[in-house]
Amino acid sequence: MTDDSTNAFDRRTFLKATGVAGATAALGGVTAATPGREPGPKTDEIIVGVSAGAGDVESTVTQYVPGDAEVVHKNETLRYVSVKFPERAADVARDNFAEAITRKDGIKYAEPNATHEALLTPGDPQFGDQYAPQQVDAPSAWDTTTGSPDVTIAVVDTGAQYDHPDLADNYASNPGQDFADGDADPAPDDPSSEYHATHVSGCASAVVDNDTGVAGQSNSSLINGRALDESGSGSTTDIADAVEWAADQGADVINLSLGGGGYTQTMKNAVSYATDNGALVMAAAGNSGSQGVSYPAAYSECVAVSAVDSNENLASFSQYGSSVELAAPGVDVLSTTTQQRGSYETLSGTSMATPVASGVAGLTLAQWDLANNELRTHLKNTAKNIGLSDDEQGSGQVNAYNAVTTEPGNGGGGDDPDDPSDPVSETLSGSLSGYWDYDDYTWEWEFSGPSQIVVELDGPASADFDLYVNEGTTTPASPENYDHRSISTNSQETVTVDDPDTSTPLQIDVDAYSGSGSYDVTITEYQ
Repeated sequence: MTDDSTNAFDRRTFLKATGVAGATAALGGVTAATPGREPGPKTDEIIVGVSAGAGDVESTVTQYVPGDAEVVHKNETLRYVSVKFPERAADVARDNFAEAITRKDGIKYAEPNATHEALLTPGDPQFGDQYAPQQVDAPSAWDTTTGSPDVTIAVVDTGAQYDHPDLADNYASNPGQDFADGDADPAPDDPSSEYHATHVSGCASAVVDNDTGVAGQSNSSLINGRALDESGSGSTTDIADAVEWAADQGADVINLSLGGGGYTQTMKNAVSYATDNGALVMAAAGNSGSQGVSYPAAYSECVAVSAVDSNENLASFSQYGSSVELAAPGVDVLSTTTQQRGSYETLSGTSMATPVASGVAGLTLAQWDLANNELRTHLKNTAKNIGLSDDEQGSGQVNAYNAVTTEPGNGGGGDDPDDPSDPVSETLSGSLSGYWDYDDYTWEWEFSGPSQIVVELDGPASADFDLYVNEGTTTPASPENYDHRSISTNSQETVTVDDPDTSTPLQIDVDAYSGSGSYDVTITEYQ
C-alpha cells in the first residue's frame, strides 16, 4: 500500500472560501435544552453545525442570531445548536438565516430540524402465530446461545414499556433516557397510543424461554432512547442526541425503526459518531413501497433492512434499492405491546423487520467477538438467499443459525498473519497547517475482489479535518470531487465502501476545514 507516488504531503495551491484557524475548544458530552422545550417535531428550528476549530459552539452561533430568534438547544459532542424562530416567522426568514450563517467563519452547515416518524404500517390488531424467529432460524441458533446480557441493543424510538413482563428481565436496570421530554424516564407518556418502541423491543429481545408470551431473537440487554413523542414523530436533534447517548452507553447495536426528513448533516454526524464508537446502526428501509431507501437507512454508516412476509416475499410496503443490505420478517409480526393495548399485538412495517435483524446481530455477538464492521460483514455473509433480487433482499434474509454456527471469516475478530483472507491494514501519519492545507494518498489494492474498504481519520480535537474518497478513477479526491466523504464538525471521520471498484487505486484526501495539527489515517481492506 502506498501514498502519493511523488509526495505523500502535497499541498493545495488555492485557499478555501470558508473556514477558520481559530481558538481551540474542548469537546464535552453536555447536551442542554431550554426548559419547557416541547417534544415532537420542531419545524420552526434551524440546526447550525459549528466546526471544532471555531471555539465555543453556542457563542459562535449566538452572535449571528436575529433578535426575534434564540438558541434553544445545544450538543457539545456533535457540535450543533438549534435556533428557534417565532411561529409567525415566514419560511423565508429561516431560509435566509441558514444561507447567511453558512458564510460565516467556523459554521460547517445550517439545515432545518427535520421531522422523522416511526416506520409502522398497522395491520389487524389481532393475535397470531409468531413466525419471525422460526423464519430466521432463531430456535436452531438457541441450541448454541440464547444471547448475552453483555450485549446491548439500544432502541431509539418512542418510549418503551420497559417493565413489561416479557421485557423487564432484558431491560437494563437503568432503562434509558427521554430526549423528547428531557427527563430520565423513557416510559411512554400515553401507553394506549405510544406503543411502537415496546413492539420493537420485543421483536429484538423479548425474553427467550421464560414461559411468558413471545420470544425475541436474543436475550440481549435493552436500553431505550425516547426520541419520538406519543404521535410517533420526532425532531432530528432529539434523535441525534439519542443516538449519541446510545453510543456513549456502549451500545453494540442501535436500532432505528424510523425515517423521513431526507438527508441531514446532523443525523449523518450522529450515526458516524455511533459507528466510530463501535456500534452497528440498523435502520428501516422505509414503508412507501418505492425504490430507494429512506434516511437514516440510506447513510453508508447504517445497515438498511427491508421487510418480507411469512412466504419470504418482499412486503408490498417495503422500500427497496441498491442500499438494502439485509431483509427480515416485517409483515404481521407478533410482539410485545403496552399492557394498555393487551400486552401483545401483531404489527407490520420495516419498523418490525429492523429489530428482528438487530436481535440476530445481538445473538451473533453473544457467540463471536466482532467489531461493528466485522459483524456487518458476517451478517451479510451468513444471510439466506430467499430468491429475491439484490435490491429487495440485499445479501439475503438474516439467519440466526448461520450467524452463530459459522465461524467468521477472520476467525471471530482475531488476526491470523498466515490467513490470506485476513484484513490488511496500514496507518499513515501526517500533519496539516491550516484551512488551506490537505494531503492526498492512493491505496493499491491487496485483494483481487475485496468485500470492503474502511478509511478512518483520527485528527486533533481542536481542529476540523474532513475525509474524501474516490474509487474507480485516477482523479484525486477533494471537497469538489468525491465519491464518498465524511465531514463531521470534528476530526474523527470514517468512510466505508462495500464492494469497491478496484480498477484503479483508491484515492484518499485528508482536508483541513479549520485548525491544524497531526493526524493518523488508517486504511483497512477486507477480503
